[in-house]
Amino acid sequence: VCAISYYLECHGVMTTGISLVRENAASMAPPRSLWVPFPLGRPLGVPNDPEFQHRVVAAALDLLTREHGPILQDYTEEAPQHSTETALACPVNFAQPEGDTASWKARLTAELKALKPWHDLSKRRRQGRTLTGLTKTSIDTIIDELAAHLDTGALPIDELTHFKRVTEDAKAFYLEAMTAQPGEADPDSLHNLFWTNTALADALVLLSEQVSSTPGLEQFARILVPRSAVVARATTPPSN
Repeated sequence: VCAISYYLECHGVMTTGISLVRENAASMAPPRSLWVPFPLGRPLGVPNDPEFQHRVVAAALDLLTREHGPILQDYTEEAPQHSTETALACPVNFAQPEGDTASWKARLTAELKALKPWHDLSKRRRQGRTLTGLTKTSIDTIIDELAAHLDTGALPIDELTHFKRVTEDAKAFYLEAMTAQPGEADPDSLHNLFWTNTALADALVLLSEQVSSTPGLEQFARILVPRSAVVARATTPPSN
């Protein structure tokens, strides 16, 4: 998108845009960009709120009054929060393993075992439709690979692109399983639940911290654990 913006600007067409990952926009320096503090996939905030969405679009278009760039401006208004009438009943048993020697293999495998029946139910309710499996790597293999790297402390620098793809697959598996629970949950609540109350989220955060300490990979670490997840973990008390 940034390359297209520069191409259009070179031909006299002013451009503006919206960024969800501030670090990426800062490094690529597009001609004009509005950074919004919303979850990935929500560039205009929450659905079904046209007044708020119009304000975001207006703020992005207002950057066209600035002739010279690059410009990266922060949108300071937070998106309205969804509320749920029914408390979430999380499908995962979050009791921590006893002792400090519990392996990531044990934690993640136990969590996955608890989730599988809920994911099966979720697929049946959607007549077999699922967003998982895009990488052609089974969820068991994904968990085994992630646990192996964390248990050995070996940073998979040469496999980071692969890990990013398969962990997105794993997150989709988790979120689909959570939707099968009784009660209604909006996407924001499920997002917070995943990032604050699962061993997989803990594993991804640890991997992100390991990657961020490697020069040149700081931006990849921020993509692995988005800003909204960092905020959720800092502000949301874990469920019992």
